[in-house]
Amino acid sequence: MLSSPSLYHLPPHRTHHRRSSSSSSSNSSPDHLLPLLHTFNSPFELKQLHAHVLKTSSPLSLIPLPRVAAVCALSPPATFAYARQIFQRVDCGDSEIVLWNSCLKTFAEGDCPKDVISLFKRLREFDVFPDSFTLSFVLKACLRLSDVRNGRIVHGNVEKLGFGWNLFLQNSIVHLYAKCGEMGNARLMFDKMPHRDVVAWNIMMTQLIKRDEVEQAYGLFAEMPERNVRSWTLMIAGFVQSGKPREAVNLFLEMEKAGVKPNEVTVVAVLAACADLGDLFLGRRIHEYSNRSGFGSNVRVSNTLIDMYVKCGCLEDARGVFDKMEERTVVSWSAMIAGLAMHGQAEEALKLFSTMIQVGVKPNGVTFIGLLHACSHMGLVDQGRKFFASMTCDHSIVPRIEHYGCMVDLLSRAGLLQEAHEFIMNMPIDPNGVVWGTLLGGCKVHKSIALAEEAIRHLAVLDPFNDGYYVVLSNIYAEAEQWENVARIRKLMREQGVKKTPGWSTITVDGTVHEFVAGDESHPQAVEIFRMWGNLLEKMKENGYVPNTSVVLLDMEEGEKEKFLYRHSEKLALVFGLMNTEPGTPIRIMKNLRVCEDCHAAFKLISAIVGREIVVRDRNRFHYFKDGSCSCRDYW
Repeated sequence: MLSSPSLYHLPPHRTHHRRSSSSSSSNSSPDHLLPLLHTFNSPFELKQLHAHVLKTSSPLSLIPLPRVAAVCALSPPATFAYARQIFQRVDCGDSEIVLWNSCLKTFAEGDCPKDVISLFKRLREFDVFPDSFTLSFVLKACLRLSDVRNGRIVHGNVEKLGFGWNLFLQNSIVHLYAKCGEMGNARLMFDKMPHRDVVAWNIMMTQLIKRDEVEQAYGLFAEMPERNVRSWTLMIAGFVQSGKPREAVNLFLEMEKAGVKPNEVTVVAVLAACADLGDLFLGRRIHEYSNRSGFGSNVRVSNTLIDMYVKCGCLEDARGVFDKMEERTVVSWSAMIAGLAMHGQAEEALKLFSTMIQVGVKPNGVTFIGLLHACSHMGLVDQGRKFFASMTCDHSIVPRIEHYGCMVDLLSRAGLLQEAHEFIMNMPIDPNGVVWGTLLGGCKVHKSIALAEEAIRHLAVLDPFNDGYYVVLSNIYAEAEQWENVARIRKLMREQGVKKTPGWSTITVDGTVHEFVAGDESHPQAVEIFRMWGNLLEKMKENGYVPNTSVVLLDMEEGEKEKFLYRHSEKLALVFGLMNTEPGTPIRIMKNLRVCEDCHAAFKLISAIVGREIVVRDRNRFHYFKDGSCSCRDYW
């Protein structure tokens, strides 16, 4: 039997002296209780209301039970028991758990999911029988908290109470184990599920991809009995994130054949793959699809389009997307600034930054990487120093290793090698291989053997298997005619098992990507390519071309070195492009390594001879060859 609570101090208008029976009947009206019924916010106020209900002989069912649960859910045990007594007195029966579930749902979706765990513990303490909804809300909280310990308790309840048939609960448990790093338990649970829907497969794939286990994720993808757009998108994005853009594009083409319509997330993932590959043909097709599908207002799609066009050498198209955006984020501005700098339009990059500040967009760390690159390519050392200082002073941005690398690049390009070296030695964070490699590049341009040897000593520890650094040092020795040191470096590479990365270049013609490697004679048009190269070579020599055989670090006759130079992959790709594209159209080539000095000089002459614009994206930057010149301020 529910005991009557003490009356406490009731509001004055509710504690008048006894009146006549007719007046008492009037005060018992439910309308008289409405103000207090819906405003109590604490157990104390609830007890005041309860006392008033008893005093006025009003039905207890007038008290809103969901409100009682919300007020008493996290109260001390005695008050929690008091709330349960109200529920029992009203005889809500099996619906009591529904009341607590309402609280659990609110807590699970609120700012403090720990409250879900507290309430769940209280329910277990008072033997309140949970249902599937109870367990789903607790699992949601465990997921938000990455709380696998309490998740195991819920898992036990699911099994004990016979909810193994509930697919939502099963998926949530798999998700929890996987998210908390217990992939073994997640996979065990997944394998034991009597029925798996596409959600279960997607959960496992997502968590594997997050752990860079892309091949395992693809193994699951291949086994899926059915796939939705999320399944395809997950796998495409996973390939992109793991540095496998070609696999991502191939999978997207399979997705199209399967008749699955890409969504905005798919579009972003495929555009990122196109950017990495330089696949302008597919990138444009995806852009057209995006416009037809109404994705034009999606900021993330637009940002990725900017990046794609920048990396495919189409700066005007990137600027077109940027200018049409109704809403721009700091990512939009930063991508455009970086693109302008990468394409040799550093002055435009600095102007755009000024506009960005004027419209009130706060820059981030990526913005300053673009700005520092722009200053490097323009030789604006003082301006670069000011930007680096303003990061911390004006924008409270802590410089990362990339920013320090940009400063070393800025100083090295300007020939301030000693200052660059001192800058590295005074960095508050440990320099990585990229930082020392940047200094090494400066040493090659400005012919500093001593600092180059200092840089390579650090690189031998930080990045011992990067062949590029050894090649640069060999070039430095070769230019100084220190042939014994050239031989020593080659021997060191052999002893340490460092193999030179084979150079390759790609060019897309009519939607088909053609790849060439150095010395490639296997292409179906190889004979025609070499014949046309011979004709070009005659015209180039008439215009002053002299082969730069110093870039060939092989022990062979001069004539053989020249022949080796003529078979560089970018030269083969260029000639193929000239043969298979319309006169006057730009030629775009992607290369995995730096364009060598000889190819750089050759391309400038060829652009004037054939009257074509040639765009080459190498490992470092973009080169625009037109009318006998390059957009780069310097070769490096």
